[in-house]
Amino acid sequence: MQFLPKTIPEIQPEIISVKESPPELVTFDVGGMKCAGCAKAVERQLMQYSGVISACVNLAVEVATVECQPGTVDAEALAKKLTDNGFPSQSRSGENQWEAEATTIERRQQEIRQQIKQLTIALILIILSGLGHVLGTKAPILSNIWFHWGLATLALLLPGRPIIVDGCRSLWRNAPNMNTLVALGAVTAYTASNAALLFPRMGWECFFDEPVMLLGFILLGKTLEQQARRRAASALQALMALQPVKARLVDFKLPSLDLRSEELPLNSTSEVYDPQYIEIPADRVRVGEWLQVLPGEKIPVDGEICEGKTTIDESMLTGESMPVLKQPGDTVAAGTINKSGAVVMRATRTGKETTVAQMVALVQAAQTRKAPIQNLADTVAGYFVYGVMAISVLTFLFWYFAGTHIWPSVLLGQGVMDMGHGAMNMGNELPIIHYQSPLLLSLKLAIAVLVIACPCALGLATPTAILVGSGIGAERGLLIRGGDVLERVHQLDTVVFDKTGTLTTGNLTLTDYLPVFQNSEWDLNSDINVGNKQDVGSTIDGVSGNRQDACSTIDGVSDNRQDACSTIDGASDNRQDACSTIDSKLLQIAAAVERGACHPIAAAILLEAQQQGLPLLAAEDFCTEPGFGVSALVEGRRVFAGNAEWMKEQGVAVATELSGSLQGKTAVYVASGGVLLGVIGLKDTLRQDAKAAVERLRGMGLRVMMLTGDTASAAAVTAQQLDLTPADVLAEVRPDGKARAIAALQAQGCKVAVVGDGINDAPALAQADVGIGLHCGTDVAVETAQIVLMRNALMDVVESIELGRATFNKIRQNLFWAFGYNTLGIPVAAGILLPATGILLSPAAAGAFMAFSSVSVVTNSLFLRRGFRA
Repeated sequence: MQFLPKTIPEIQPEIISVKESPPELVTFDVGGMKCAGCAKAVERQLMQYSGVISACVNLAVEVATVECQPGTVDAEALAKKLTDNGFPSQSRSGENQWEAEATTIERRQQEIRQQIKQLTIALILIILSGLGHVLGTKAPILSNIWFHWGLATLALLLPGRPIIVDGCRSLWRNAPNMNTLVALGAVTAYTASNAALLFPRMGWECFFDEPVMLLGFILLGKTLEQQARRRAASALQALMALQPVKARLVDFKLPSLDLRSEELPLNSTSEVYDPQYIEIPADRVRVGEWLQVLPGEKIPVDGEICEGKTTIDESMLTGESMPVLKQPGDTVAAGTINKSGAVVMRATRTGKETTVAQMVALVQAAQTRKAPIQNLADTVAGYFVYGVMAISVLTFLFWYFAGTHIWPSVLLGQGVMDMGHGAMNMGNELPIIHYQSPLLLSLKLAIAVLVIACPCALGLATPTAILVGSGIGAERGLLIRGGDVLERVHQLDTVVFDKTGTLTTGNLTLTDYLPVFQNSEWDLNSDINVGNKQDVGSTIDGVSGNRQDACSTIDGVSDNRQDACSTIDGASDNRQDACSTIDSKLLQIAAAVERGACHPIAAAILLEAQQQGLPLLAAEDFCTEPGFGVSALVEGRRVFAGNAEWMKEQGVAVATELSGSLQGKTAVYVASGGVLLGVIGLKDTLRQDAKAAVERLRGMGLRVMMLTGDTASAAAVTAQQLDLTPADVLAEVRPDGKARAIAALQAQGCKVAVVGDGINDAPALAQADVGIGLHCGTDVAVETAQIVLMRNALMDVVESIELGRATFNKIRQNLFWAFGYNTLGIPVAAGILLPATGILLSPAAAGAFMAFSSVSVVTNSLFLRRGFRA
């Protein structure tokens, strides 16, 4: 059965256009956000600013990203507006980005320390309050009602003061948040208890321990949540810590430069300690300068090794634990660690252009981009606090005017979860009561509704999962650009691989020379440094024996022949004949043309010419036609080197016999003046992990396809090695046709990921639902892709999809828990179970549930690491 890959017709569905001039992005560090309601309020304020197109606020990392029209937004003015509205902010624009990041980290650490102090005070107050209940009459002072009044007052004035102040300010600014609900609940409980204390004839009970326990549980939950969020962001902080501080500038031309010198003064700054080198800040290094790096030091900037040999630990960038050998000519990345030898390097990329800086920027951007599934939570969060306050009021009105009359039994005793203060009356003249008034019961239920509602869980559901997932990816060299990408990864059903340089190594080798030179004006008698090589008919991959070689095929000589080559110069078997001369001339011409191209084919031809010692012919006026080939003026003649289709467009006839002799290989035809000069055959090798990656993807339920501009026969050879069916191979597709091919699959309802590495793949990467780019590829491919693989390993395609699926599943779990908790918790707090079961959720118990709901969401996100342990 003949293997015939599909080709793509010219008419295809419309391609999604890529924006040529993207909007300007401005990033802000935003403080003062307590819940999803705050995040939504910040977004509204940002959107009101003129020139802002969209705004995205991440509660977990306290960062806002604004997309605006270029030159229309003053970042400092916008930050001041947020600060004036109660959300202290500063922009990350310009040169102060890293300083701002350091300031933000310090501010968050200070907030955690302050929370721990407040929590310590709150826990002491809770312990004293609990001892009063446990000891009772054995400790009259601890059970005295005025003592408990003092504890509640201290709780409001000391640890609860920031919560109450922020809650009141937020309510005044018409942007109520979680602190507003907690403040209303605590102050209302304290006020009702004061009324019961001052007017004992009302028959109310005092529950001064409610605000004490409520504030204590809230502070405990917030502290645990902050610690969990810091753990979730640890990967990004570790990545940022990789950025070097110092660099050792040297004059590489000095003959006295000693690479073995490892003695440096401690706490050095930028003073000159030796005429051979000077220490300067790493961010002041310029491209082209020479730097010395000693064992144990970080590589200060991206660069190239010029002198010395060493091993480099690149684990934080690529996830690869084994050090990599580096020697002159090899590239090194900023932030990686020099493990063994002293080297001198030349800076090629500095500052924000270094690999580690770009990784940090990618991860930071990923953590601010939301998944579309979060939109529902954001919509609810915008009205959540108002809705909870309304439900609280309705709860009070219902139980006071109707509920206690319909079910009078609810007033006869305490619910099983109620934490009343009967014991608190010991040592006082107040009577011990065993029933509640309708007003007090209604008030307690309304307070419980206020404090059990948890907008934090809604706001943290998506960003914490993305925070952990992107951190895991950064540790393993998988850069996922955001939550929207994660959602699309979860929906994928098709993965399309580029062939050359992606499924294959991209290191092409020449296998055949088939020169023609019939009716050509080229002078074959010119002096050429031929070298010692096989004649025209032989091939590099071992075609030998009793063959009918290209020379004899061209001359039409039959079986019992003296081959054309030996006829020309009559030499013996060990001859260097005219066919060799023709062979070298073809390679020399092809190399001259391909010198103007940047492609694996061009690299292979140039390398072969170099290995044979052939001098390059003079060439100029290079012109590259993506997907077809390249042309140039060589010795005054226009020469074309490319595929058969391009030859036809140039009016050059290609013999079927020539194409057939290169079955399964990449053929490069060389022509000039409308005459075919010859054809060169090349062969690529499959990556070692290609087949395993394809099998794993199939095991995940994904369809795997191959897309290439190569010939159908060459594509068929690779496809057979990967067990791909003809329906899963798209061959002979031009670069602009690759995007149409992906669009055609999408038109059929497929959710497509494209894996590529070159300029030719960029349109397809942009068109795909998810573009996956290999970092060793071109910058344009990496910039276009939504997932960047730093290690250049195809198995990372599998791992990135698995990580995307696992992270998105965590997002769904978190949102389910957040919505489910509020959907079930608020009705229970409102007393829906009270008539049938007698369960009354006290304000303190409701506060505990609320505090630990957000902790559970963050903790569930951290569990993501359990499935991706190294």
